[in-house]
Parts: sequence; C-alpha cells; structure tokens
Amino acid sequence: MLTYAATGPEGTPTVIEVVRERLGAGGIEHVVVATTSGKTAVDFANALDDLDARLVAVTHHAGFREGDEFELEQAHADALSAAGATIITCSHALSGVGRSISRTFGGVTAPELVAHTLRMFGQGMKVCVEIAVMAADAGAIPTDRDVLCVGGSGRGADTAVVLRPAHAGNLFDLRVREVLCMSEAGKSP
Repeated sequence: MLTYAATGPEGTPTVIEVVRERLGAGGIEHVVVATTSGKTAVDFANALDDLDARLVAVTHHAGFREGDEFELEQAHADALSAAGATIITCSHALSGVGRSISRTFGGVTAPELVAHTLRMFGQGMKVCVEIAVMAADAGAIPTDRDVLCVGGSGRGADTAVVLRPAHAGNLFDLRVREVLCMSEAGKSP
C-alpha cells in the first residue's frame, strides 16, 4: 500500500493512520520518528499509545540552525519521556562534518551525495534513512530486524517506510523494505 500525504503538518494525520495500520499487521517493534520541536513525535506517541511499539524520537543536534540551542522544546521532551519514548539527539548521519567541509572548502562529500540521491524519492525518504542510521548508531534500535521510520519535509510527517537499519559504518547494508507513505514531492509524474 502506498499512500500520498501532504507535505508538512497537514500530512501528519495521514501518516499516523498508515503507521497504525502497518503496526496492526505485526512484525514491527520500533517506530523511529524525526522531530524538530518534538511536536510530531508527541503526536505519534499519543496516537500509538495503545499499540505495542517502542517510540524513538530523533531530533536535530544542538546548533543545527544557529548558536548552541536545541530545537526540541522542553514541554515536548517531557511528554515524550513520560510516554516512555527514547530521545536521540546527535549529529546528522548524512551531513555532520561533511557539511562543514563543503561550507569551508566547497565541493561535495560522499554523505551529501547519498543524501541528495535519496532526495530524488523525496526529502522524507532521506530523513527516514538518516534517522534509522542515527538511532542505530545510538543503540536505540536493532540492526537485525525491521523498524518503521517516519520522516518529513520540514515540519510534520509525510513519509513512512519499513526498513532494516544499519550503522553509519555499514550504511549500504540498510534496506528499505516497504514504502508505506510518501509526500507528493516524491510522487512520480
């Protein structure tokens, strides 16, 4: 089943519905959700609280936008903790130091090429792969079974995939198994 969701917060309810349906089919224990302020992850925590799935929220690292600030709002972090979610905050797997090299010296790095290639399927697909690697590297999800990842294009959720995660050092072992939902931006003409 492939559903197209609107980009941004308008797509989140559709993605939640698709994720609930897939979790009902079984075989998935972890749901990894990209979140900036924490609101999207809280929406998923609330919507999935009656299901047996472990929620992992992956946030931007400190200084992603500017300064040393975190974008994760404390009220959302508290709600996620109360819901039993794991919160991961670390450097982005497909940019991190590579972005600094590109900004300073120009050119493009291998991780940026991977990121741009994934964006051909939509920004949400790139995010799903990236947060899977980040969560695996943090030890929050296993790499020997499939997980469900939720990403978006800015704010909100518009993409959901089932994938077999991998650590950054084994990135090309990652396998996308099912594309459940994606944004119109990733839709083929």
